[in-house]
Parts: sequence; C-alpha cells; structure tokens
Amino acid sequence: MDIYVGNLSYNSTDNSLRDAFAAFGAVESANIIQDRETGRSKGFGFVKMVNNDEANAAIEALNGAEIDGRAVKVNEARPREERPARRESNFRGNSGGAGGGRRRF
Repeated sequence: MDIYVGNLSYNSTDNSLRDAFAAFGAVESANIIQDRETGRSKGFGFVKMVNNDEANAAIEALNGAEIDGRAVKVNEARPREERPARRESNFRGNSGGAGGGRRRF
C-alpha cells in the first residue's frame, strides 16, 4: 500500500521516514520528495508498505504523530492525477521587430 506523509520537517531523511514506519511492519520504500532545482525537501513523501494491515495500522498510529519534531499528516496515497501537458514557449522577449517582441497575426 502506498502512503502519503505530509508536513515533514525539512531535516527528515528517507531513512528517518523508513524507521518511523518500520515499527509497524515491512517497508518496501520510503522517499521524501525534493525540489529539482534546489534539492531541498518539499515537506512531503511517500512510503510503500508490503502488508495492507500493517500499513493501515501505521496510518492510524502516525497520523498527527511527531516525526523529526513535526506533527505529520498520514493517509493512503491517492493515484497521481494526470495534468495537462506543459507547452514549451519559444517566446524570448524582443524579436527585434516593432511591437515589443510580440507576434501579431
């Protein structure tokens, strides 16, 4: 079962997250999501547990509990929603022509 963990301390690590959930059963993975540009934690992560009963016990026990000094929000992860494709822009400012770089058709 995939579990969402929110309101994590920026000092939390994958290992500290894994350790908190391992008290309730086998943890397959624990990942804190990081900003691509800065590498800094975004304050949330995901834990995957092997056994659903153990995962539900962890969710119940850890929702609102402190991990690394912060009261965390823990619940079953929802499937990721598809977002519209991001369109790349070729706009580079002033194109050298009249009109401030904006194309007019």
